[in-house]
Amino acid sequence: MSDFYEILGVERNATKDEIKSAFRKKARQYHPDVNKAPDAEEKFKELGKAYETLMDDNKRATYDRYGEDGLKEAGFNTSGPFDAGFGDLNEIFESFFGGMGGFGFSGRATNPNSPQNGADLRLNLQIEFEEAVFGVKKEVKISHLETCDECAGTGSQKGSKPETCSTCGGTGRVQQVTQTPLGSFRQITTCPKCHGTGNVNTNPCPKCHGDGRLEVERTLHINIPAGVNNGSRIGLSQEGNCGKNGGRTGDLIVVIYVKEHKDFKRDGFDIYSTVDITFPQAALGCTIDVKTLEGTQQLTIPAGVEQDKILQIKGIGVPYIGNPNKRGNHNFVVKIKTPQSLSSEEKQLYNKLLEINCNKKTSSKFIDKMKNVLHN
Repeated sequence: MSDFYEILGVERNATKDEIKSAFRKKARQYHPDVNKAPDAEEKFKELGKAYETLMDDNKRATYDRYGEDGLKEAGFNTSGPFDAGFGDLNEIFESFFGGMGGFGFSGRATNPNSPQNGADLRLNLQIEFEEAVFGVKKEVKISHLETCDECAGTGSQKGSKPETCSTCGGTGRVQQVTQTPLGSFRQITTCPKCHGTGNVNTNPCPKCHGDGRLEVERTLHINIPAGVNNGSRIGLSQEGNCGKNGGRTGDLIVVIYVKEHKDFKRDGFDIYSTVDITFPQAALGCTIDVKTLEGTQQLTIPAGVEQDKILQIKGIGVPYIGNPNKRGNHNFVVKIKTPQSLSSEEKQLYNKLLEINCNKKTSSKFIDKMKNVLHN
């Protein structure tokens, strides 16, 4: 399995600026147009994958902990940005960094006829508390752009082809001259008629109206792994908008939102809930039934337990993502419930207990509590 840090030649604590700098240097070294070695293409693909992973905070955190296999198990897209092909170096740097930034190449605008990757899409998905804990398969509907089946993405009617733009003569650029008090200034800009393509579509496809893409609704089945939480992201490869001119289809990013539970709270992989007990149960100890994610279970209350004491049942909390056999714990916060009304027999028993404790010089705090109970 490849080491992304080793591929880029950076330390594991490298900053994003250091990663960018390393990628620029390696891209010039291994781009197939520059390097004719048999393995250059594969190295360039690995380089793109390493860069894309380490520049994404969520992907990098998962990779650092679980490696490349962990990225797949967590639902991230693991294909690299160059798996579908390469642009030239100018286009790559323009796409990644917004320009060459002084790397010795003549700057120019991205060629609109070159492959353009499709946009990633985002889907917010709300799920139940238990579904987040145990995982679930969800059916969702999305709308995204797909290649027009009528014109195969060309944007032109069948049997017709775009014509050379008469404004720019097929170059995609026009020259503008501006007169100022300081003299004439010439500027090369994108042709406004063909938008830089050099061609004009005189017979657009009637189905996609010349765009080459159509908005299509699809039904997807999403496997949500056990242990996800609010803000967890699941990447579905190539379920976003399709690209243009043979560019790669974007991804669908599913962002998880978890509904609150009326009884349980989550903290990391642990579950918290409260359990009410009586004074006698607190003093003498007992075993009671409690609600958990695994149904009703028994919890042992030790004698002399105090208010807000946390008792625990291990291993029935939230599963760890990528390791469902490892789970957090369920923590129960003890609440000693003061009775709101007492029968005459109960009052007699509490009075007797109060008398015994007073004789033992029990703390005033306990005596005050018992007096409150008896006078209600």
